Amino acid sequence: MLTIDHATPGIIILTIVVIGPVLYYIREAKKGRSLFVRRIPGIDAIDEATGRCAELGRPMMFTSGMTTLNPTLYACLGVLHYIARKAAIFRNKLLLPQNQTDVLAVSEEVVRDAYRSVGKGASFDPRSTVFLSDEQFAFAAGYIGIAQRERIGAAFLFGYFAAESLVLAEAGQQVGAMQVAATTSPEQVAFFISACDYTLIGEELFAASAYLTGEPIQLGSLYGQDRAKFVFLIIIIVGVLIATFNSVWPEYKIPNIDFLIAWKGW
Repeated sequence: MLTIDHATPGIIILTIVVIGPVLYYIREAKKGRSLFVRRIPGIDAIDEATGRCAELGRPMMFTSGMTTLNPTLYACLGVLHYIARKAAIFRNKLLLPQNQTDVLAVSEEVVRDAYRSVGKGASFDPRSTVFLSDEQFAFAAGYIGIAQRERIGAAFLFGYFAAESLVLAEAGQQVGAMQVAATTSPEQVAFFISACDYTLIGEELFAASAYLTGEPIQLGSLYGQDRAKFVFLIIIIVGVLIATFNSVWPEYKIPNIDFLIAWKGW
């Protein structure tokens, strides 16, 4: 097994390969360069769901589930800001049941800022942001109660979820809400796919935030990471070919990727 005690030139090269494209495309995005992000059906569904609620006169609900203050939450907040702007423009009620008190404070400020950005600051109702419980299933029970009492027309489940995911999704389905979910929890994806109208899987959550906000750092990071992943894909393919060659013709053994990583220079 390969072990590395100290940074080597090979590690420095791999670090540059990862960080370099990210920094480059963040700079390009800040300059105003248009960076293409593929449109995902779930992103289109956000506009459809907000418009549907405006037509029906029914409220929307957004929750980040069990998400704490971390990069996943920052991506969720970008989507929340976009949805809150739509709610302000269409004069829709937007409900935000929360599981964490610190997330509640941040989310409330994001929604308030979204209302101000479209000149509807006076329409913001702080009572729409509700702390339910920091206990998993107590939070889920409170969510169900709000969904049924308010007869929500759309539900947005963005963030980290655990065993309560299907409970939340079923609550929206029972009241006929259009549901868009996005999670970085691989175990919960199947439940959202079966119970929600649209599901964003894994890193599509970050892509949605970058696409909707157009924020240079998010957009450049997403674009740069995709390029870095492509480089690593090439490295993996080359490594597989080298390993295959060495196993078939051991007498002509070629140094593999481990040699590059452990290389300490001349």
